[in-house]
Amino acid sequence: MFAAERRQLILEMVRANGAVSLRELARVVQTSEVTVRRDVRALEAEGLLDRRHGGAVLPGGFTRESGFPQKSHLATAEKTAIADVAASLVEEGEAIVVGAGTTTQELARRLARVPGLTVVTNSLLVAQALAHANRVEVVMTGGTLRGSNYALVGSGAEQSLQGLRVSRAFLSGSGLTAERGLSTSNMLSASVDRALVQAAAEVVVLADHTKLGTDTMFQTVPTDVITRLVTDEPPPHDERAAGELQALADQGVQIAVAGTGQSAVPAPEQLPPGVRGRRDMPLPVQRGGRMPGGQFRGPGPGLGAEPLERTARVADLRRR
Repeated sequence: MFAAERRQLILEMVRANGAVSLRELARVVQTSEVTVRRDVRALEAEGLLDRRHGGAVLPGGFTRESGFPQKSHLATAEKTAIADVAASLVEEGEAIVVGAGTTTQELARRLARVPGLTVVTNSLLVAQALAHANRVEVVMTGGTLRGSNYALVGSGAEQSLQGLRVSRAFLSGSGLTAERGLSTSNMLSASVDRALVQAAAEVVVLADHTKLGTDTMFQTVPTDVITRLVTDEPPPHDERAAGELQALADQGVQIAVAGTGQSAVPAPEQLPPGVRGRRDMPLPVQRGGRMPGGQFRGPGPGLGAEPLERTARVADLRRR
């Protein structure tokens, strides 16, 4: 494929998806990441796109939100690894909230095997993934359906979360920076995510490396509220992504990096220097209390449960 053809295809992918990783671009155009990086740099010089940590986005500083079909095909291997690590943090009998997103959908598939779990969510995809899990109780918020990401949003969703208290919230978004924290491109989604955060003692953000350093319009979770970030290993050449992780760790965020190791994520007191955060104690599950919204007992086919592979590695960012 000639350079002009590659760059045209790269430009079309970014325009269609809003943001695309270098890994995905290299796979589609069937060339190396080094070559793709040169192409992206050339397209940026023409003002046709903007470079981000490990990827490319639409020009203008803030990425627009991609639809679910586009998101579901981006960074699939990374999302799978992140979901494996995140699932290993969930204990039997916990009550948690899980926000909308393709990464949280992957997490939900793995939560189906955690007994005694109560999951509160505004995501139809998360609920569907857990619909046939016999030992998991699913509670859905109210609200108005937002078709682009199959999530319930609006005042109904936010009001149904008032008075709720759970041990952890698992959230994803469109971008993550040490300066602003987690952000998203949609105002309604951001508002519901903030309500989910208010209900949780701990906040766990799930974000692959392409989102590091990306800033979008609406802040959902400030950095000082994020307890832990679960991400994937940035490419060795991506110094900016590594720098963003270091900046997050310096602000007290625990960093868990999904990789090929077999060790589970250690307890906070076992984390290496520089990878630390608050140690909020999880709240006990209150089985007798009333929960917002209603239980989800979807008639449609569930997405199934996948084996939980505790493939995690905690990065010692001080050694980078």
